[in-house]
Amino acid sequence: MTGGETDRQNPARGPIIVSRHGRPALDRRAGPRLDWREYRDWWDRYEAGSLAHDQVVPENLKAAVRDADIVLSSTAPRAIETAMMASGREPETHPVFCEAPLPPPRFRNRKYLPKTWNVIARTAWLYGHSLDGESNKQARERARAAAERLHEASTEGKVYLAAHGWFNRMLRPAMARLGWVCVRDGGDKYWSYRIYEYRGKS
Repeated sequence: MTGGETDRQNPARGPIIVSRHGRPALDRRAGPRLDWREYRDWWDRYEAGSLAHDQVVPENLKAAVRDADIVLSSTAPRAIETAMMASGREPETHPVFCEAPLPPPRFRNRKYLPKTWNVIARTAWLYGHSLDGESNKQARERARAAAERLHEASTEGKVYLAAHGWFNRMLRPAMARLGWVCVRDGGDKYWSYRIYEYRGKS
């Protein structure tokens, strides 16, 4: 196989940098304790909320995305603000990059802090509970669509996506299926990021 044939099969792409958003203003560790309906309302406020003001973008993230050709984010304010703070640019937003839902089980006479509900709701969701929202299977299909969107964008150069902790995890296998290798895994904390490089499908 000649070099030209190799280039046509695996054209230059990316890299792709995917970060989690910064710390939200609404604190999941704070009280009061909530029942399942109150927690569902809390999650709606969390989804619509902004970032906390008393934080700065880590310098390594700013340096990594400074020369991004394409800046993307979910439609959540916390992700949009993260993209703007990290890159200095207005992102192109897409709902395909939004966080996987956290539908609480309908427990009677039980109240927990939001951080506890997050664990309970995520576990229940993974086992098939979706309340009236997106299921685990549907979210995995959306993660595949999100990876395809990133894959397509990468033909135009370096891509930066500001998204969400759990959904970013769901992207990893979808990216791998398209031939992307994670060469830097910064984990899932606020402001953390991963770097993917294209190696082609095996």
